[in-house]
Amino acid sequence: MIAIRTATPDDAGLIFGFVRDLARHEHAEAQLVATEPLLRAALENGGVEAAIAERDGQPVGAALFFHKHSTWGGWNGLYLEDLYVAPDARGSGAGRALLAHVAGVGVARGCTRVEWAVSDTNAAAAGFYRSLGAEPMPWRIHRVSGVALARLAGDVAG
Repeated sequence: MIAIRTATPDDAGLIFGFVRDLARHEHAEAQLVATEPLLRAALENGGVEAAIAERDGQPVGAALFFHKHSTWGGWNGLYLEDLYVAPDARGSGAGRALLAHVAGVGVARGCTRVEWAVSDTNAAAAGFYRSLGAEPMPWRIHRVSGVALARLAGDVAG
């Protein structure tokens, strides 16, 4: 049986382990520069919230999310930053239960949407999300970071 519970800052180590596993799964370990203390701080200050999926009392996955706002829609929503279920628990309903939990948090808070990104290379995840009623959006995420971010910030500040 899958149970979902709200994570606390004391779960930072557990959640960070799942984040590390997700980075391995995505073949992106070199890009993981976050640390357990940074995650703990984010959970403590409300920058991110998380839920833990447990099967028979053992943690098998997590969802990390935060608030966002749609200027076009005029309403708040939630952004699902990460959803991870351990390989041996996939197909158990843990992923669906985590998404249902996040959706429930959003509905209880008056949010009108939950959004997330999916890698173009993760067809299995995209199919799973579509089976829940999710629709791919017709735009792509863009990012500025590192030196380019510093350069851009310098342009704005100057």
